[in-house]
Amino acid sequence: VGLIDSKELSKLLKKAAAMLVVEGEEKEREKERVVNESYPPLQLSGMSVQELQELCKELHRKIDVVDETRYDMEAKAGKNEKEIISLNQKIIELKGIKKPNLKRVKKTTDDMLGACTETSRLTKADFKANLKTVKKEDEKREEVTDWRKNVEAMSGMEGRKKMFNAGQ
Repeated sequence: VGLIDSKELSKLLKKAAAMLVVEGEEKEREKERVVNESYPPLQLSGMSVQELQELCKELHRKIDVVDETRYDMEAKAGKNEKEIISLNQKIIELKGIKKPNLKRVKKTTDDMLGACTETSRLTKADFKANLKTVKKEDEKREEVTDWRKNVEAMSGMEGRKKMFNAGQ
């Protein structure tokens, strides 16, 4: 593969620019041809009001058809764009995250043993010293009394009177 010098490169760029201009002109001519075929010029002179109304209705029908196809194409293009985005995300997920190459670090055995002893010292740290102290509150318990005495006290009219008075 040889190198291209600047003269050849400039010639290629000029030729490419000329080709782009010609291609643009061809697209414009094709566009005009399609418009002239699809929509011939209207002959409005000598038409009655009824004929003009019919022509307007026909043009509205054509506009509706064109709008429907345009909407369908836009929906299809939007669907394709979403699909492309999801496929690109799947590609990225499949490739995964590249792990960087690790650098080699030369350590002596003394350094490695020193690192091991430092970590063992850290694991022996007293973690309870950093915790807050929480006071436990004793739950107040009702004294358990003989239930038979309670039943005897609540029976009869006296007991019902006490219950009635306690509720008020």
